[in-house]
Amino acid sequence: MQLPTTFNELIEKANQLDLYKKLILQLNKDFLYANIDLDFHEDTLPSSLKLLLHETVYKLIQEKFSEYLNLLYIVDVSEKEVKALNGDDIVKLAEEVSFLILKREWQKVWFRNCY
Repeated sequence: MQLPTTFNELIEKANQLDLYKKLILQLNKDFLYANIDLDFHEDTLPSSLKLLLHETVYKLIQEKFSEYLNLLYIVDVSEKEVKALNGDDIVKLAEEVSFLILKREWQKVWFRNCY
């Protein structure tokens, strides 16, 4: 499996394989497990998904760091990848972590679809 390197590439692959709604459902499920109040509607546009996810991750980093760490654990984002990010700019960090979350959720959905 070749993982997407950009948000647009990820969304394009999800749409090609008709898995975008399953990606949304997986996000909702993991956010619910993490006890974070964020529920995407299945018809959420990719641009809105990106914006809301980025905003939520930013707020978690700023205000609820333990919930942020719990979310990363539940989603199963690679600790190595998170540590490799530059934490100087929190807005940029939140954007990059949001993509890591989406990428990991995409892996789960893709594997479940293939196997």
